[in-house]
Amino acid sequence: MTTSSPDSQTPAARFGSGQAVRRLEDDALLAGAGRFTDDVSLPGQTHLFFLRSPYPHARIVALDSAAARTMPGVLQVVTGAELVAAGVLPIAGSIGFKRADGSPSASPPRHALAHERVRFVGEPVAAVVAETMQQARDAAEAISVDYEELPMVVDVNDALAAGAPVLCPEAPDNIAAETRYGDAAATAAAFAGARHIVKLDIVNQRLAALSLEPRSVLATFDSASQRLTIRMSTQMPSGVRNSVCDALGLAKEAVRVVVGDVGGGFGMKTGVYPEDVVVAFCARALQRPVKWVAERSEEFVSSTHGRDLQSQAELALDEHGKILALRLASLANVGAYATGAGVAIQLLIGPWVQTSVYDIQTVDFHFRTVLTNTAPTSAYRGAGRPEAIFTMERLMDEAARQTGIDRLELRRRNFIQPAQMPYTNPMGQVYDSGRFEAVMDQALVLADWPGFEARAAASKQRGLLRGLGIATFLEWTGGNALEERVTVDVLANGVIEVFSAVNAMGQGIATSLAQLVVDTFGVPMNQVRIVLGDTDRGDGFGSAGSRSLFTGGSAVRIGAERTIDKARHLAAKEFEAAEQDISYSDGRFQVAGTDLSIDLFALAARQPEQHIFMDSTTAVAGPSWPNGCHISEVEVDPQTGHVAVVAYASVNDVGRVVNPMIVRGQLDGGAVQGIGQALCEHLVYDRDTGQPVTGSLMDYAAPRADDAPPFRTEMDPSTPCLNNPLGVKGVGELGTIGAGPTVVNAVADALARNGLAVQASQLQMPLSPSRLWHLLQA
Repeated sequence: MTTSSPDSQTPAARFGSGQAVRRLEDDALLAGAGRFTDDVSLPGQTHLFFLRSPYPHARIVALDSAAARTMPGVLQVVTGAELVAAGVLPIAGSIGFKRADGSPSASPPRHALAHERVRFVGEPVAAVVAETMQQARDAAEAISVDYEELPMVVDVNDALAAGAPVLCPEAPDNIAAETRYGDAAATAAAFAGARHIVKLDIVNQRLAALSLEPRSVLATFDSASQRLTIRMSTQMPSGVRNSVCDALGLAKEAVRVVVGDVGGGFGMKTGVYPEDVVVAFCARALQRPVKWVAERSEEFVSSTHGRDLQSQAELALDEHGKILALRLASLANVGAYATGAGVAIQLLIGPWVQTSVYDIQTVDFHFRTVLTNTAPTSAYRGAGRPEAIFTMERLMDEAARQTGIDRLELRRRNFIQPAQMPYTNPMGQVYDSGRFEAVMDQALVLADWPGFEARAAASKQRGLLRGLGIATFLEWTGGNALEERVTVDVLANGVIEVFSAVNAMGQGIATSLAQLVVDTFGVPMNQVRIVLGDTDRGDGFGSAGSRSLFTGGSAVRIGAERTIDKARHLAAKEFEAAEQDISYSDGRFQVAGTDLSIDLFALAARQPEQHIFMDSTTAVAGPSWPNGCHISEVEVDPQTGHVAVVAYASVNDVGRVVNPMIVRGQLDGGAVQGIGQALCEHLVYDRDTGQPVTGSLMDYAAPRADDAPPFRTEMDPSTPCLNNPLGVKGVGELGTIGAGPTVVNAVADALARNGLAVQASQLQMPLSPSRLWHLLQA
């Protein structure tokens, strides 16, 4: 028997889809040669510092910046009133949603710098630009602001109480917007006839995204071209450019956004921030480069936060455990300003997946977004789906306990079956594919579910309570924008350069896109160059909602195929042959039945411009529905309340897998963030003062590397997505969505199987040692 050596394999076999190709991005990053925004310094560069509100709610009575303007090195001091006078418009908020009376969604106008009122601690009030950062900081301290404190509210229930402080007159009840879905009467009838009713109060606490690289912006203005270039850390270059242009009244052609390496985004870097607008404004005014890099303390109080949802959930079941109806009422704290994403995530995107993998058609959903004197919420890894799935999976486990039906059997009785595909859920969302029971069966084997009792006994001998948790679930990805544009350029120097508007942020997307180029062109990986992050090269939605490969990769595949078709036409002209007689393989065109052939790059060299260029826009047919079964085991120390995740197994249906190493990294990294929410993370505001309590890493507990369990992570590629030509499903957020419920379910199981009577609604995230210890003592 003979085997081929690696060198004899085709490029696609070595580097294409399905291969665990090492990430192209890593060598530079590991060598310290990454190019983040703060790594770039320009001649004449200045530095900007923000003065921020120390109050959660106050009227700006007076602001005196005269002393600051005369201090050494100070070039500019800007206030909210000055920006309004200059015609800078507020940042757009939520649209398309309504309040209960039919009026549009309500929110205070969000100015780039607070104007007349501040509404949360950390809101920027003034900006100072100076030659050095220390000079800017010193001058900011010299600005005198006279505040008149106003009543404030940071708790969502307090905000709805009679007589609560009002954040804007358009929402006298502080409700920014609300939605209702389903059939309330049919749901009530189902509950009236139910054998079992399970009720839970569930809290998804507020979180900080905590990217390693904070937000950073470097703007420069070219007086000759009258163009503004903004280099920044963002996931959505085109969207930020458009928002900056809207605020400053500029044409899109007058602004270019460039993105280099991004040290994590997790959704927090998807949209424009007030700071982005201010930096751009100052660069235009001074006609000098202006840089701002957030400090970690600034990120805790002024970047968008995630989650912050309270839900009352009820499940009705018949005597056999079949789910009859689901009723849900949720309050989402969207902070002082209702952002478009913050509202849509809780009023629409989360509800899309609320019934998850279960065949439930009768629902009554009521969702409200509430204004408070806290930082705004927006996208954070999973964006609505972790909240919805956590609620559903906690209900399922509690239903199993209350009905006495085994939790695996209960899930089997309620799974949507493959024969029901395509399946339309009660929110009108269509699942194109999925084998949910088969995925669970694989996970049970991977986790050695039958062997748990022996492991629990061993833990008990060490004085620890071992619990076994499960979550079966799906999520929605890629549907926030179904179209993407790419350009493909075959150069005479032997390189295929592909530009895409999806963006890298540590997830390895450039490598996966390069593998798709190798698939189509059949050339070695070192002849492929992926270019990202430049609005002058092309527009697109960017990277959010796990769409980078699902939508962006599909656009690359189609764009590459169209490029070959164009090149085939050119080759036919070269050989004076019919196009249908021209074949292409591994970088060469061949005329059928002859020895005539030409190299792809030689063909490019013969063109007048010495390249073959394709500008291609592609749309996918709909979102994808990745799904999985995650199983965890925990050990609870009853003496301290400490929870350790000691085992974690998952089987994940993400459709076709382009790079299994990258997919596993995304799944496991996401799971660590979900474990962080389950056990330790919580961004807290003091209810009486409105001050952030967790304003640094000394107070905010993030998961560490040694908190990560030994992951066993597998993929099931047997049900490719039918909505895109690659068959892929989004993967970036799946791990986060599954980890929270499986870990909390495991803790609940550890307590229940050891006879510790803790009410289900008392098991709220984060299950920190102090919280769990007090529950155990009670």
